[in-house]
Amino acid sequence: MSALNLTAIFLKPAFQIARISICILLMATTAYGQTAGKPVHLKCEHLVNPLGIDANKPRLTWRLDDSRRGAAQSAYQLTVGTDSIAVSQGQANEWTSGKLTSGQQLVRYAGKPLRPFTKYYWRVEAWDQDGVKLVTSSVASFETGMMDKKNWQGSWISDSRDINLKPAPYFRRSFQAAKKIKSARAYIAVAGLYELYINGQKVGNHRLDPMYTRFDRRTLYVTHDVTSLLQSGKNAIGVLLGNGWYNHQSTAVWYFHEAPWRGRPTFCLDLRLTYDDGSVETITSGKDWKTALSPLLFNSIYTAEHYDARLEQPGWNTANFDDRNWKDVIYRATPSETIVAQALQPIRNVERIPTKTFKKLNDTTYVFDLGRNIAGVSHIRAQGSAGTVLRLKHGERLYPNGHVDQSNIDVHYRPVGTSDPFQTDLFTLSGKGDESFMPFFNYKGFQYVEVTSNKAVELTAASLTGYFMHSDVPPIGQLKSSNPTIDKIWWATNNAYLSNLFGYPTDCPQREKNGWTGDAHIAIETGLYNFDGITVYEKWLADHRDEQQPNGVLPAIIPTGGWGYEWANGPDWTSTIAIIPWNAYLFYGDSTLLADCYDNIKRYVDHINEQSPSGLTEWGLGDWVPVKSKSPVELTSSTYYYTDVSILAKTAKLLGKEADYAYYSALADKIKSAINAKYLNRQTAQYGTGLQTELSIPLYWGLVPEELKSKVAANLARRVEADNFHLDVGLLGTKAILNALSENGYADVAYKIASQETFPSWGWWIVNGATTLYENWPIDAKSDISMNHIMFGEIGAWLFKGIGGIKPDPQRPGFKHILLKPHYVTGLNHFDATYESPYGTIRSSWKRVGKGIAYTVVVPPNSTATVDIPVASGQRVFESKKPFTQASQRGQNATSSTYTLQSGTYQFDIE
Repeated sequence: MSALNLTAIFLKPAFQIARISICILLMATTAYGQTAGKPVHLKCEHLVNPLGIDANKPRLTWRLDDSRRGAAQSAYQLTVGTDSIAVSQGQANEWTSGKLTSGQQLVRYAGKPLRPFTKYYWRVEAWDQDGVKLVTSSVASFETGMMDKKNWQGSWISDSRDINLKPAPYFRRSFQAAKKIKSARAYIAVAGLYELYINGQKVGNHRLDPMYTRFDRRTLYVTHDVTSLLQSGKNAIGVLLGNGWYNHQSTAVWYFHEAPWRGRPTFCLDLRLTYDDGSVETITSGKDWKTALSPLLFNSIYTAEHYDARLEQPGWNTANFDDRNWKDVIYRATPSETIVAQALQPIRNVERIPTKTFKKLNDTTYVFDLGRNIAGVSHIRAQGSAGTVLRLKHGERLYPNGHVDQSNIDVHYRPVGTSDPFQTDLFTLSGKGDESFMPFFNYKGFQYVEVTSNKAVELTAASLTGYFMHSDVPPIGQLKSSNPTIDKIWWATNNAYLSNLFGYPTDCPQREKNGWTGDAHIAIETGLYNFDGITVYEKWLADHRDEQQPNGVLPAIIPTGGWGYEWANGPDWTSTIAIIPWNAYLFYGDSTLLADCYDNIKRYVDHINEQSPSGLTEWGLGDWVPVKSKSPVELTSSTYYYTDVSILAKTAKLLGKEADYAYYSALADKIKSAINAKYLNRQTAQYGTGLQTELSIPLYWGLVPEELKSKVAANLARRVEADNFHLDVGLLGTKAILNALSENGYADVAYKIASQETFPSWGWWIVNGATTLYENWPIDAKSDISMNHIMFGEIGAWLFKGIGGIKPDPQRPGFKHILLKPHYVTGLNHFDATYESPYGTIRSSWKRVGKGIAYTVVVPPNSTATVDIPVASGQRVFESKKPFTQASQRGQNATSSTYTLQSGTYQFDIE
């Protein structure tokens, strides 16, 4: 304020006085108006107010909402109790941590033993960097579920033992609620899939529950709050069961139909009613239920569904329905000894996608184009006479004559007969006016839907709608640049990632739906930079533990009915067991998954060591689907073996297993030496014959001796230039090449590859209309040409790392400390990356201003960052228009200034 000429203010016209007053107000807000924040974003087990968890010591996390520069947490106190009002007042009847001097924002519950069926409330108090108490958080909650299988009261029931019976079964039971209901929870465990109804209303908006597991080793149950759907007096429960992966009735090369657990779908349900007077009654599944076959004549998670509306029984799930003609249920054995809560983001119909273009080929044939490739279902509305059959054929491309072409996605299907057409729903009309159908227990990969009917029907563009289905993981990453193709690549990558996330990561949503391990670890960083997906990966790594053989071997697809233990499951694929827990640790600062998988990683590594005592292994697929050059399998598989052993050693150190740390550190050194002895020419600094994959994989995974890094990187850059700045890699090389270049001084070369729009490149797909990523670089490939695949999806992570420069620090994971190193690559005028870390928003945003760069950085509260800013010779760095003191300079043709930043927002200008 002292710099303002207050006398001059009074001499200005009125409108100028108003403008200056606003400026004074803004200055005051900036200087003095920032107030201390509060703990926000409270989560339990990485979920918001979860219902029905089984964790005995659940993880509690939070963030700080505090925009002040240098904002940090110096202490915290947690209060947990069963009375929300008492907790809001700081009274804890279950646990208080007491005030602890710590910046930790992930804490395990350590109070009284948690009881089943109990809602707990909790809040956070925090103190800032000056020891001043912040505003107390709002009260959050978590509710326990069964906690122990002995708490189940219901019985496992079904309608039949016949695995070949096609129609899906209905189940129902009516009951009386004699008193006023205070709260009600439905706990349902299913082998198969289900939809649950109370008094005619579908419960919740989840799809395809419960998630796919190794059903004979682990069964999931889901908890629903059904209080609002119940009433005093007479009520009814309805359940519709689907096959899912439990009773696979379609045939394909992976022998889904021969899974060892296969059986007619079955379920166990407890409906727990708490009355106003505090008494509890549990309505259970048992012999007092009735069953009948539904209009859903066939359902396959892999192919499609067939529905006959003429067989509908209106009101079947309501209290007054007459079920005298229904038959009694039968008891069934429990599918597995382990029944645990499903604690992850559910699958939903996340996005409604209307038809973009529509073509009538004749009176009985229509083709709908959604305008983009998705995983999900179509919803059809139609009118016609009873018995009219609509066939909805879903595909990713069209023949020249306009009909749907499935030849790129049905290649592994082995149908028996013609009654189960691939990705083709059959909907038989009842003739009762406007009718609609959307599959219950199936999803597909498609852009086009060809609808044919056995009688003339009149359809319009509005008759069909698509629904993009996937695990509903919250988006947490955002990118925007001056290159529209780059932005479209990022968007398409995310579409492909989500299209392949259905409670486990898959390879493609149409041809396979398999949990291919290699695809998943290649895309793990892409997933974690863009979506809050840790709960899905925790579930999937439990599937790994279920599937691992006693000798440590894992299958190539997880879960599996038995296929994949003998092909494609070398370390280049099944390194998921180590790479995914390690990345969850880096991104979340949560070591739970590493600890849970430690023995499994160890068994896996020990098996490879026994089979390959030299340190080199040829076990694996190698650089799958390369452009033209294939690198040695021994080099790539041995590199992933080295990576797994390195992760195991670091995990041993983290968990205090010093003997293991020493042993596996030595083993990692042995493998590294063996690889370099065979494949590295120290005189030429070449690996192998100098292919892109041969050079980039050792660089990216840390095999190159420090003194040779710059030379190997230079060789890689020259190799890329010789390839006209285009890719010549397969799956494994795709993970490494952009990172190997940008991390070793060649970010411009990496960007040239990433932004190409001619074959082979990601941009080549985009300019040819792709809205997801493909399985093969040539669009006209004769095989391996799914058009919705995530296996080449590392670019979605590299954009955050290689241009935005945002990385976690392994020494202080979870972005407690952030490593920022943006690259102002030639060809881009601006790039903006934001990421919602466990501590809050990280932003790395730069744009060209004249000959300089304006660079905005946001470091979230309770975090710090090391920022490495590229600075050309003669340039200076300013922050908020003032010279910024640099800590160090390094580089060759250019220098880089390195700063350590506290939390807050920074505006740098490089001039």
